[in-house]
Amino acid sequence: MSRYRGPKLRITRRLGALPGLTTKRSKKDNIRPGQHGKVNADNNKKMTEYGVRLEEKQKLKFNYGLTESQLYRYIKEARRRQGVTGLILLQLLEMRLDTICYTLGFASTIAQARQLVNHGHITVNKKVVSIPSFQCRLNDIIGIKQKSNSKNLIETNLKENKKLDLPTHLKFDDSKLEAVILDYCDRNDICLDIKELLVIEYYSRR
Repeated sequence: MSRYRGPKLRITRRLGALPGLTTKRSKKDNIRPGQHGKVNADNNKKMTEYGVRLEEKQKLKFNYGLTESQLYRYIKEARRRQGVTGLILLQLLEMRLDTICYTLGFASTIAQARQLVNHGHITVNKKVVSIPSFQCRLNDIIGIKQKSNSKNLIETNLKENKKLDLPTHLKFDDSKLEAVILDYCDRNDICLDIKELLVIEYYSRR
């Protein structure tokens, strides 16, 4: 299944705020999309357990801009590693290069950060990396390609996407426009409202 390229506000009306997908808000946030959206909202129709798990999975998928097969691979990798599977899953997603660029404020959404990486504006340890899903490691240095158009683009984005508090696992140097990954992210640093345990439960029944 290919990556979703349809209307983003339709997704946020159904799933709630997804900061990695879009910063825009719909005037109809309280009404789910579709011809029966308003009817179901008025009737307070209760969702099934499967429906709840599915929505949490969809939140993760759309926020990080993943395909179904990509998300399933991350689930399998999280299960393979020792520790709390749900937290490990989120840490794997947060260590993607496009997600880190978004967290640093290089882009307003993860989709925009993915485009920056694809166009070769981002470096890892002084080497250009054009793969958005690139899995960064501890002590990696995330920087900008040494070209004026890359620097101007990132500087403009940083001003527009001013981050008040960076998460503690990242250290950013304004003068060099470089960041160092100090540690894996903490659960409290993730701004997405997600119940990751339900995502694990969804895939455990496959």
